[in-house]
Amino acid sequence: MSEPLPPTADQLSTPLAWADAEGRLLGCNAAFASWLGVSARRLVGLGLGELDAEGGRLTELLPRLPASGEALRVRRARLAHPGGSERFADLWLARSDDGGLRLEAHLAEEFPGEDPATALPAALSAALKGLAHEIRNPLAGMKGAAQLLARRVEGDETRELVDLIGSEVDRLAALVDRLLNPAPPRAFAPTNIHAVLERVRQLAEVEAGWAIKLVRDFDPSLPEFPGDGDRLAQALWNLVRNALESGATTVQLRTRAEHHLLIGDSAHRLAVRVEIADDGRGVPEDLAERIFLPLVSGRAEGSGLGLPLAQQVAREHRGSLSYRSRPGHTVFTLLIPVPDDAM
Repeated sequence: MSEPLPPTADQLSTPLAWADAEGRLLGCNAAFASWLGVSARRLVGLGLGELDAEGGRLTELLPRLPASGEALRVRRARLAHPGGSERFADLWLARSDDGGLRLEAHLAEEFPGEDPATALPAALSAALKGLAHEIRNPLAGMKGAAQLLARRVEGDETRELVDLIGSEVDRLAALVDRLLNPAPPRAFAPTNIHAVLERVRQLAEVEAGWAIKLVRDFDPSLPEFPGDGDRLAQALWNLVRNALESGATTVQLRTRAEHHLLIGDSAHRLAVRVEIADDGRGVPEDLAERIFLPLVSGRAEGSGLGLPLAQQVAREHRGSLSYRSRPGHTVFTLLIPVPDDAM
């Protein structure tokens, strides 16, 4: 049998549980029992399949757990004590030294029972098509002005800024064309996430100037992956711009490798993790479960389209977008799986 967690586990606010090799619970800490709304005694002896509110998803994952003890992340898992209410969390599952199981639930990202992003395609498409007609002419004017300006500027730094204006106008024009004339998405190409983030950083510096501190914390070992650099730049710029508009004085652009995780129902050996962290006001509590819905905004002048669009770009790359937030600390996390042949 698996050794129980130490007595200090009951002092932790993180829900923890341990089970035998077949997934039958041997014990849990007070936080785990409280999370599921039942006493720890009633949980002992139950199998993961009995707690799984998703029809055996967790049980099917047990054979995939690395024998080395590395944890497998189960994103957006749904658990419930038989007859009780469902609970949502990211679960970390790992094999202990004796072959048993350890479970750790992270509750920072609570999810509604139904993914609000499923409402995205129809509502977002209708809203953006209406806007597309209105922005075509201003884009054409900006493009012409940038071309005239390019002939007159001197100095590498100024020319770099003019080139940035031109490339962003081209990107927005392509987006407008895609909205008005839907076509199959273009083929993915090898993408360097740090090149994408550097482009986003330039945009942030141009918009915010010295009013914002931009911190880069990059993992240089990350491989390229198949992607659409323009779409990713658009998604990440939306996240950074939201941070600027929330009153942030510091924005951190952070990348890391994440191993052995689930995105949806698919397991991946490696994913690129991109975090946009800021010290702004945070997500309003009354919008916490609706921020990925189209036309939902915490600002009177906001369009409510930036986050749904970023969520859509994440899905196009078979990835996910999530967040955690409190006043003074908000982190949006983009996960993009890396195919095995790209490692």
